[in-house]
Amino acid sequence: MDYTRRNIIVASAAALASTAVPRAGNAQSFEFKPNQRYPDPAVTILDPSFAKYRINSSTLEQVATGARWLEGPVWFGDGRYLLVSDIPNNRIMRYDEANGTWSVFRDNANYTNGHTRDQQGRLVSCEHLTRRVTRTEYDGSITVLADRFNGKPLNSPNDIICKSDGSIWFTDPPFGIGGEWEGEKATPELPHSVYRISPEGKLSLVTAELKGPNGLAFSPDEKRLYIVEGRAAPHRIIWSYDVGADGVELSNKTALVTADDGGGLDGIKVDVDGNIWCGWGSSGAPGAKPEELDGVKVFNSAGKAIGFIRLPERCPNIVFGGSKKNRLFMASSHSVYALYVETKGAV
Repeated sequence: MDYTRRNIIVASAAALASTAVPRAGNAQSFEFKPNQRYPDPAVTILDPSFAKYRINSSTLEQVATGARWLEGPVWFGDGRYLLVSDIPNNRIMRYDEANGTWSVFRDNANYTNGHTRDQQGRLVSCEHLTRRVTRTEYDGSITVLADRFNGKPLNSPNDIICKSDGSIWFTDPPFGIGGEWEGEKATPELPHSVYRISPEGKLSLVTAELKGPNGLAFSPDEKRLYIVEGRAAPHRIIWSYDVGADGVELSNKTALVTADDGGGLDGIKVDVDGNIWCGWGSSGAPGAKPEELDGVKVFNSAGKAIGFIRLPERCPNIVFGGSKKNRLFMASSHSVYALYVETKGAV
């Protein structure tokens, strides 16, 4: 190889390596310096059982920034992209893994929060502004799946999951109608609730006994349902319910995780081993230290904390993605972070 050609290649590689993380504009960009050495000290082993999930030669990455409040990440493996809600900016953002681009997927998105995919791969979304759950069809048109219960408007659908039988489960706290930041202020007409949409499209109440129901997820065998009670006092809680043989009825409500360290639980996902990966941050309680709490906390199926991924921003929600479903994407206030782990998402 001649000297001139070698210099061009080296210069091109250096320019690529120094390219800034994509920014969306119109919001806060958060500068992040990745750790230089392995293993990454941001990934902490709290119990020896977590050691097998930490990849010692994988470090935390910031793949996108420039948002106001990111939520509801959902992975589209068939297109190698991530969708995530930037709620106060009223848009859905798209991160393309193949080329690293960060762009607007949908503007004027009705202050959308949580997302999932149904059994046919279609996008299903929780909209704060319209107070409804919608499905985006293959042609881009929007179908309303739920917007009222017993004749009254829903509060503000928050987080959402799809069960293997095709049913859709979602939480409905009043967070999106509490002010103008994430929707429009309105008076709730229904209690804080969790609902189920049957495969046939019928909406039914799952429970109305939780204050501020937030993230939810099924165990890998779908025999347990986990729900975050985001306004429980004095501590936030992850509740575990047994799911009946009919796949609908819940019983044996058990407090699985209690955030007695001042943590504020948010969105959750479950891996193939049944561990619960939880968006974590300060609840705002006196004495709580955001710099020590912001990140993702991991619990085993018995509710024991086994690992922690420390982030420089609060993490509202997460999703497993990548070609092997072993790349954890973390929607974290202004930015999206990613980390390869030695496990896969259960769904």
